[in-house]
Amino acid sequence: MKNILVVDDEKEILEATKKILVKNQYGVITALEGKQAVALAKEKRPDLILLDILMPDMDGRDVLVELKKDAGTKDIPIIFVTARGEQFERDYGLELGAHEYISKPCDATFLLRQVERALSQK
Repeated sequence: MKNILVVDDEKEILEATKKILVKNQYGVITALEGKQAVALAKEKRPDLILLDILMPDMDGRDVLVELKKDAGTKDIPIIFVTARGEQFERDYGLELGAHEYISKPCDATFLLRQVERALSQK
């Protein structure tokens, strides 16, 4: 079973994403903030991270940079899932090392397709 760390400061989105993933046979670890996400990623070493960008304590870009600096987490694919859909935001996220960039809201089929694609390329 592949484990996915889902990071979002909005509990409703976090729970909805978790429900979709669990229904499709993925193990799910959740975090409501960036610092918690970094700690969980280093401890649990998930197969993939779905990461919100806009969070109050440490934004997703900072989380990504922190994880890419660590030998144990640098190769974990990260998909940004965010309400910020501007092209420059997407380009910047990909330049930082994100695997993909998904705009919220997204439907379950699209989300699962991106998850499967990222995991198959790992």
